[in-house]
Amino acid sequence: MTGIAERLHRARTGDPGGFDRRLVAPMILGTILNPINSSMLAVALVPIGHAFGVPPSQTAWLVSGLYLATAVGQPVIGRLVDAFGPRPLYLIGTALVGAAGLLGVLAPSLWVLVLSRILLGFGTSAAYPASMSLLRTESERTGLKSPSGILAALTASGQVIAVVGPTLGGVLIGLGGWHLIFAINVPLAVICLFLGARRLPKGAPKGAPGRTDVPGMLLFAAALTAFMLFLMEPGLAHWYLPALGLAAGAWFVRREHGVAEPFIDLHVLRGNTPLLATYGRQLLAYTTSYAFLYGYGQWLQEGRGLSASQAGLLLLPMSAMGVVVTLLTGRRREIRGKLAVGAVVQLVGCAALLPLGGDSPVWLLAVVGLLFGVPQGLIGLANQNALYAQADPARMGSSSGLLRTFTYLGALLASAANAAFFRDGATSAGLHSMAWMLIGVAALCLVASVADRSLARVGRDA
Repeated sequence: MTGIAERLHRARTGDPGGFDRRLVAPMILGTILNPINSSMLAVALVPIGHAFGVPPSQTAWLVSGLYLATAVGQPVIGRLVDAFGPRPLYLIGTALVGAAGLLGVLAPSLWVLVLSRILLGFGTSAAYPASMSLLRTESERTGLKSPSGILAALTASGQVIAVVGPTLGGVLIGLGGWHLIFAINVPLAVICLFLGARRLPKGAPKGAPGRTDVPGMLLFAAALTAFMLFLMEPGLAHWYLPALGLAAGAWFVRREHGVAEPFIDLHVLRGNTPLLATYGRQLLAYTTSYAFLYGYGQWLQEGRGLSASQAGLLLLPMSAMGVVVTLLTGRRREIRGKLAVGAVVQLVGCAALLPLGGDSPVWLLAVVGLLFGVPQGLIGLANQNALYAQADPARMGSSSGLLRTFTYLGALLASAANAAFFRDGATSAGLHSMAWMLIGVAALCLVASVADRSLARVGRDA
């Protein structure tokens, strides 16, 4: 008996040397709340647009609303996890998910539905930094420095949900309309609340900050929101948004340098080049990943003429491949090779979008999905392991929250790209134009993965 099975056995038999297996269920269930809401929506954008009579440029706000809230919420809630412990933030977040699900079911207009997605974004921001904080605490308690098996389990669970998400979304839409993809959040939130209340430890972690930098959090949120709103609708008419973002950002930097316990310790980040590189790779990789997920899902329906259920089935090979790759490579601690291979295959997948058209055979559409599944299984987990090795343990919650922030910044950029290239509908010409942009982004991700020599050391001393 080896690896995670041995650890779980020791936890079950009372051996303090093993990770507490009671934490695994609430951690996994909490972390799937975001991917299930992301993946189901990939096949629901077209039906929602038809229901409210709006074009893709407006339904893109359903994607952007979730990820804007998540990009802001992840590091903020992560810092609150560092200060108050994972339990209260986990419970508040999952309760908000349930409330957002109810609002989505009852939404009378697109913009109320966008509000529901914003609430979902904040609600789903709690589980990941809470889980990373719990893992760090358990590592210190048990002396097991690299919980790669549990990290792989968290990643694989998210990918399993990504596997079933588009298909489940298509089935739910077929059974009762797009409202059901919001309703499913209610029972999921109830289960998470029950498990979190019973199993998560109470109290703040050791070394918790004495104060919470609320003004710093608000300035960070203001700067990020202004820039992201501009990216959604760039143009001279909205010049004031980047100006506000720069002003809030400058004020934020000045404040963080002058307070004893800042929200984001810029001195630490400035001296931690490997961690900054990890954030950059995450941004590039997920810009490509989310642009494909939402853009391809829309094109399959409007450009290729498939139904929502059929589009969901054709996205299944992508996520299935991601799960298989994670299971085969997740326990390997060295990550540089994973990042390089993932970036190369991602680049090939972007190029494979160029010959697609309205008469492309189904087998070719499935092959394209398989290609994108390989980087999905390699890059996210590799960056997660890199962060675990590179971040300050006392700031694991906020550092992991920032990793998710860069993930969702990529998603926001992807949403802006979808809105720009599909302004007149998800046509084949729009897909090809977006593919050229993604080829450039994927090439940058490859260079960033190969050029970072510090990655060669990650995992070797675990």
